Amino acid sequence: MRYRLTFVAGVVLGYVLGTRAGRERYEQLKRSAQQLAQNPAVRNTAETAAQQGREFAGKAYHVVSDKVGDRMPDSVAHRVRTLRERTAQGAGEDDWGTSNT
Repeated sequence: MRYRLTFVAGVVLGYVLGTRAGRERYEQLKRSAQQLAQNPAVRNTAETAAQQGREFAGKAYHVVSDKVGDRMPDSVAHRVRTLRERTAQGAGEDDWGTSNT
């Protein structure tokens, strides 16, 4: 899915940059993209996908950490412990300053 979205974004970008229709067509595409991004259905779908991704990552995290256990290098084990503590404390932001809600 990620590659499909990247491809579509590349096609759109190539069209916008390579078009001979000029500024008017660019503005039309820009308005369409803004309308799509502001559409409640699109926003809800994106948030649902993000939430499901976080849930899946949380499950995978616990499965992997249980299976790997003490066989990790110390630097990785320290990072995992730090992440576990942060998760247990319910931190509201990740390393990039975005919300985990």
